Amino acid sequence: MARGMNHVYLIGALARDPELRYTPSGTAVFEATVAGEDHVLGNDGRERKLPWYHRVSILGKPAEWQAERNLKGGDAVMVEGSLEYSQWEAPEGGKRSMVRVKALRMEQLGTQPELVQDAGGGVRMGSGMNEVVLIGNVTRDPELRYTPAGDAVLGIGLAVNETWNDRQGQRQEKTHWIDVTLWRDLAESMKDLRKGDAVLVQGRLVNEAWTDREGNKRNSTKVEATRVEALSRGTGAGQAGYAASPAAPRQTTSSGARPQASQPRATTGNRSGSLDIDQGLDDFPPEEEDLPF
Repeated sequence: MARGMNHVYLIGALARDPELRYTPSGTAVFEATVAGEDHVLGNDGRERKLPWYHRVSILGKPAEWQAERNLKGGDAVMVEGSLEYSQWEAPEGGKRSMVRVKALRMEQLGTQPELVQDAGGGVRMGSGMNEVVLIGNVTRDPELRYTPAGDAVLGIGLAVNETWNDRQGQRQEKTHWIDVTLWRDLAESMKDLRKGDAVLVQGRLVNEAWTDREGNKRNSTKVEATRVEALSRGTGAGQAGYAASPAAPRQTTSSGARPQASQPRATTGNRSGSLDIDQGLDDFPPEEEDLPF
């Protein structure tokens, strides 16, 4: 397995007042929603504004220190952190999982940027920064597909390893499972990736919302790649793919159900472009007894 790299950088506005809570075991958790907009060019050369909302968490003593700063909704902040994968047993049965941002640092900006009022009663920054850099291993052979409009799309699963020493000095390891989407020229240039290949991915964090087969609203977080480099030897090795970050094509289904694998999801159609602040943001796992630091 490749030595993992997992970095997230966000500049945005606090969509609402952040919260400090405690797990049953007494661990402090500071939670905030950072919101902004990505400005990207579509195939037609027109700029599109794609809103994003990302839940950010800080754990332990740093959470209490952050809460003492009394940040409020509308404050502009810079966040440095990583993507955190978690899985839990749902009360209705079956396993659920999510990816969120674990913040290592949050700083308030010295200037007040333009804010956009959200339909859900919150705010977001009219611009911002939304960047992710990962190194991991491809978890399955990806399959290149095309949307009905003829746009190439390649979805890859990425296993990103994290290692750390716990309070007892014991070495611990965790794997974060991240979904990544590649579009158009970038997708076609990386079609020969295979399971186990090590890759570097640079892109932006996006939200998706859909309705499952039982009619429940779901949401997920993934990376939309703007650059991919294959680091391993063998098939697909030595290749590098770049994209100019065009907006993904809009694609919807009449029933509102999540599109099947044979018809790739279009991230712009379902992602944060239509996700208001209060839509799906409370769909998170129950409080955990023990949280990793």
